[in-house]
Amino acid sequence: MNIVLIGYGTIASALMPNLLTEFGRDIKSLKVIDPCGAKKPSAEFVSPVTWVAESITRDNLEELLCDLDAESFVVNLSVDVSSVALVSLCQKKGARYIDTCIEPWAGHYVNADAEPAERTNYALRETMLALKSQCQNGPTAVVAHGANPGLVSHFVKQALLNLRSDIFGVSQPIPQTRQQWAKLCADLGVKTIHIAEHDTQIAKLPKRPGEFVNTWSIDGFIGEGCQPAELGWGTHELSFPPEGQRHTTGCNSAIYLNRPGASVRLRTWTPAFGPCLGFLITHNESISLSDYLTCFDNGQATYRPTVNYAYHPCNDAVLSIHELSGCSWNSQPDKRILHGRDIAFGGDYLGVLIMGHEKNAYWFGSYLENAVAQKHNAESSATSLQVVAGVVSGMKWAINNPHCGIVEAEEMDFNFILDSARPYLGEMLGEYTDWSPIGEDKGLFAISRSDKWQFKNFME
Repeated sequence: MNIVLIGYGTIASALMPNLLTEFGRDIKSLKVIDPCGAKKPSAEFVSPVTWVAESITRDNLEELLCDLDAESFVVNLSVDVSSVALVSLCQKKGARYIDTCIEPWAGHYVNADAEPAERTNYALRETMLALKSQCQNGPTAVVAHGANPGLVSHFVKQALLNLRSDIFGVSQPIPQTRQQWAKLCADLGVKTIHIAEHDTQIAKLPKRPGEFVNTWSIDGFIGEGCQPAELGWGTHELSFPPEGQRHTTGCNSAIYLNRPGASVRLRTWTPAFGPCLGFLITHNESISLSDYLTCFDNGQATYRPTVNYAYHPCNDAVLSIHELSGCSWNSQPDKRILHGRDIAFGGDYLGVLIMGHEKNAYWFGSYLENAVAQKHNAESSATSLQVVAGVVSGMKWAINNPHCGIVEAEEMDFNFILDSARPYLGEMLGEYTDWSPIGEDKGLFAISRSDKWQFKNFME
């Protein structure tokens, strides 16, 4: 296997030693394409690493990747490089592929001439789906498969099975089709699903003014934070957000707000400290999961849960977002990514909060402490290693299923993925809670108590 690693940032440096552990004997060559040039990885490979100090653009894409073939596996961990262009080239060359999100070319997110709908993840996914329809049985290309998007879609399936066991108390076969999964979700009475993440990692050196601090890609976070807020839109919703907009083409499973996602905060819950406020950051899984879990009757959607990402980043990143917003979304001059050695303590609670069923709400996911992550790689933070878990498990699945064309997380074997990812995920937790977005107040939110899981009740 000839691995081509595109981009060498936080996630790639955390992945590198695990590539050796997981695939070392099968790796014939490793090429890294990154504009910053050669960097010393934290593990030695049997074969030398070839470093190409270039940024991939529309003009040099085919030249830089001219040697791709059926023995190649492209691992795309870059920003500002079109995922659709890369996947299209890999399909032509017979190479396998994986990425952690569907990226556009540089400038797309901040293009003032583009309509907000064009800058959404919904639009990016629809472009990928159009290519997918042309690539049946081609070399496997796993798209949007890191921690989230990626692993969280498999968390949802396991959480639904856990709920079925606890609520119905009967042993039934595992659903095999998307309609069977959608029917299970509907039968359970699920109204809303949050990808509910709380990063509790504390930096040894606090954030300074004029500095953006984060536990993973800063450019990636700012890019998605400045995109319009997006969410899968459920059939139980009774009122439409004032700033909400619908799409006029595609699967129609999602809507967007005419505001940057990092400016919208939602009430959510995780086992970290219970209730918290998360940013409504756009993510591919909000759209793909809501699409996948839709029930249809004669072509009409009869059931769909509301699905969205509610992200509480580390405290320094919260302060960074606040400062970024105050600067009219113009990035700070300094950026600092926290690697494992830069973190005093804490971890990342990454999971899914399933709400509206008989037991109220259920969170299922991974709690990974930074100290545990560093045992895999001293450079890793808990956050970056959770993404590595998605990449490694997705690569293993693609190797075992080499001719599936373009696939999303929901189409993969969730048991295989979770088994492959588990060594990187720390403690797997499942917790019920009686929390709801309207709390216990008898007056302030009384008007909304007829359905406490309405999206408007989650808005701050």
